Amino acid sequence: MRIVRLAGREVTSGMAGCVAKLDPSSPLDYRELAGLLANEWAPRPPGLVGLAGGQGAGKSTLSRLIGLACEDFGVRVCVLSLDDFYFPLSTRRALAERVHPLLETRGPPGTHDLEECREIIARLQQLRSGETLELPVFDKGIDDRRGGRMVEGPFDLVLLEGWCVGAPPESEAALATPINPLEREADAEGIWRRWVNAELAGAYSQTWELIDYLVFLRVPNLAAVRRWRLDQEGQRPESQRIDSDAVDRFVEYFERTTLSMDGFIPGEADLTVQLAEDHSVSALKFRR
Repeated sequence: MRIVRLAGREVTSGMAGCVAKLDPSSPLDYRELAGLLANEWAPRPPGLVGLAGGQGAGKSTLSRLIGLACEDFGVRVCVLSLDDFYFPLSTRRALAERVHPLLETRGPPGTHDLEECREIIARLQQLRSGETLELPVFDKGIDDRRGGRMVEGPFDLVLLEGWCVGAPPESEAALATPINPLEREADAEGIWRRWVNAELAGAYSQTWELIDYLVFLRVPNLAAVRRWRLDQEGQRPESQRIDSDAVDRFVEYFERTTLSMDGFIPGEADLTVQLAEDHSVSALKFRR
């Protein structure tokens, strides 16, 4: 198992058997990584795991595999996507009118309901056998919330995956200069990026403090993020796809925080997973 060798671990019979049961259509690296993590967490599951990584890094795929792998080890996992906590479109439009027009676009910090996210995490960790909880669902096709999904407890582990999980705020000096066309053209005075930064320092930091174990899928560069994000568009219904120019513009909303995370998170994450240009895992770094 290549991933286990990268991690300097030994393959256990339980891990090998677990990986063999996972979806064969998913990347082998991610199946092995899920088996490795499930094997290490099984004796004492962390209460809340954070999974971060740039757009297209494979967070949803890895989260699903981790849930299945942990289940094979007898650990019940509830996977939460930070995307499902986007504010409804009406709320983002109100923010756009009150603070800055760029806040209508979902994605950057400041467009998620982190208070609701923390409440859901706390309730999931307290669910008893047979108790249920409805979780929010965000539909990107309509750019709004729709209905919800029911889960039944108890859970040994909650996994929160999202592109900006663990992202730190920047210094005031770092915010002074626009870094891309979006910031130069649509946020020349820095109102939007300072709002985003204040949210990172507040509600987002409060949420990250709850994380017991952080996994960071580290993308090789922003060009890969754009390419992988465009690949994702190809998997969406044709009526909902955006073209390459629109993808480039959309990624500009995330660029500042993505670069900030790349410099900060590897020193903080419990596990940094370095991704290569071909989306394979090229290195693993455990903090402890």
